Amino acid sequence: MPDSDTPLRPPLVLLADDQEWSSRSLESILGPNGYAVLRAYTGRQAMELVRTAQPDLLILDAKLPDLSGIEVCRLVRADPRFNATTPIVVTSSAPSERAQRIDAYVAGAWEYFGQPIDSEVLLHKLNTYMRSKRETDQVRSESFVDQATGLYTIRGLARRAHELGALAQRRHEPLACIAFAPDAPESGDTASQTAERSTVMTEWVGHIGEITRRVARTSDAVGRLGQTEFGIVAAETDATGALRLLDRLQGAIEALPTTDVGDAMGLSIRAGYCAASDAAASPVDAVEMLLRATATLRECRMDPGGARIRAFSASPPSSERQPPLSSASP
Repeated sequence: MPDSDTPLRPPLVLLADDQEWSSRSLESILGPNGYAVLRAYTGRQAMELVRTAQPDLLILDAKLPDLSGIEVCRLVRADPRFNATTPIVVTSSAPSERAQRIDAYVAGAWEYFGQPIDSEVLLHKLNTYMRSKRETDQVRSESFVDQATGLYTIRGLARRAHELGALAQRRHEPLACIAFAPDAPESGDTASQTAERSTVMTEWVGHIGEITRRVARTSDAVGRLGQTEFGIVAAETDATGALRLLDRLQGAIEALPTTDVGDAMGLSIRAGYCAASDAAASPVDAVEMLLRATATLRECRMDPGGARIRAFSASPPSSERQPPLSSASP
């Protein structure tokens, strides 16, 4: 990549192809030109790596052994956990055909390459895609409002946390920071189940503005922390109040009109929170409290069998973890 466009780290490319010769051919083009390559050999493996590795670019072979590259493209584009600005390229071991190219574009691919692949053209296009992605991501990160939900972005929520925290400190009032995300069990058995789960997650994110406006107070600040992660900075709220707020949030989700798919999957939330009974006496400020709540949420999401809601602790023993939300308790 040109020096002026080189990011701080090499762009990570997820290359999904079960044919060793074609994968090595693409790696021999990408590696020397500043790209790091992560390999997948099936469509399901590619989808899992998309969620865990968060690549900057996807290159999918049209004929993967389980799911076609076009189907994988369609599924990840429908998943709100996937960054919409990430380019997807579909390749084929056969010459490019018009119908296949159209199918790929409809599924959300940015380009479709058939054989023979012109390596110079491929690199120029990938470099252009990566410049576009970086610029778009930068604009989004600097914005205070998330366009999809109308809530604060991470940047905007951090700023409101600083303001609400300073006010709470002056008044010696309680303050709580909460991070939450949908919790839809993943069976991973079939492509249709994966597509259904993606649909449910998309609907949940689409409703989040409505949900939080119903549950949160006008004095609270609500923002989007990630593709499906959200945060609340709640003024005049201690740990008990944070649990009550999360209980109301769960109730609002359950009250939403859902599809049969959503009912079957038992959509609920996982959450982490950090609260202070007196913000002036807290050893950390509100922004750090928000970071701790987010870290606790992500720890919680990594432990599917554990409690769905936890308070921040550096190393919380299982006996001290918070119980599940009352609306979902056995």
